[in-house]
Amino acid sequence: MDSINKSLIEKAWDDRLLLNDPEVQKEINKTIDLLDKGLIRVAEPGENGWIVNHWIKKAIILYFPIRKMETIEIGPFEFHDKIPLKKNYKSLGIRVVPHAIARYGSFLAPGVIMMPSYVNIGAHVEEGTMVDTWATVGSCAQVGKNVHLSGGVGIGGVLEPIQAAPVIIEDNCFIGSRCIVVEGAHICREAVLGANVVITNSTKIIDVTSEIKTEYKGYVPPRSVVIPGSYLKKFPAGDFSVPCALIIGTRKESTDKKTSLNEALREYDIPA
Repeated sequence: MDSINKSLIEKAWDDRLLLNDPEVQKEINKTIDLLDKGLIRVAEPGENGWIVNHWIKKAIILYFPIRKMETIEIGPFEFHDKIPLKKNYKSLGIRVVPHAIARYGSFLAPGVIMMPSYVNIGAHVEEGTMVDTWATVGSCAQVGKNVHLSGGVGIGGVLEPIQAAPVIIEDNCFIGSRCIVVEGAHICREAVLGANVVITNSTKIIDVTSEIKTEYKGYVPPRSVVIPGSYLKKFPAGDFSVPCALIIGTRKESTDKKTSLNEALREYDIPA
């Protein structure tokens, strides 16, 4: 893999006039190409947790001003954008159902299935993952192996502020229909989110499996089974229910990683 001159990208970030320099443009284009091939990624697992490569986010942002608007025609469909679409799905080993769209600069591993859905630039989707109908994977989101993003799921993207962490969905997770996961939330391996769960960086995620509750924010522990919930909060106008997420149990070892979301929730008598 060709090395990238990160210092040129950093300099261009501080001085946008450098975007006119062909050498700077070359390094930015090289970064996006390596992202597209999965040879680099915005965030990656390390020994002490996930590491965010902020310089790559900077390169993505700088990619837009060096691109020109172009008309993209696909059969009777027409688009007008700066970023081309991914191509050569057959050679990449990816199943793409019409009208699925992935932007150049996103990575889809072999074995990914895209139903009519959308994957944005900078996103990284690992092998065996299903991006189901009308699900979206935002900029820089990191989605692991054998994940099921059910119909209508919204995985948030992030480019700015530059220090903001991307959404991370680890291996073998089930994300139920119409779930929303945004603002750099981290869903750990083999977790199950029931339909309509909303996880933001400020959402209370309450473990109610023991007499003493445990609260998290922006983080769902491994193998957790999560459903939508609410708690009572006092306001000047009175007491009102505020949405939260409830951890109601842990995914059992007897539940196969490939089992359906319905079966995973049925263990706790919860409808999907």
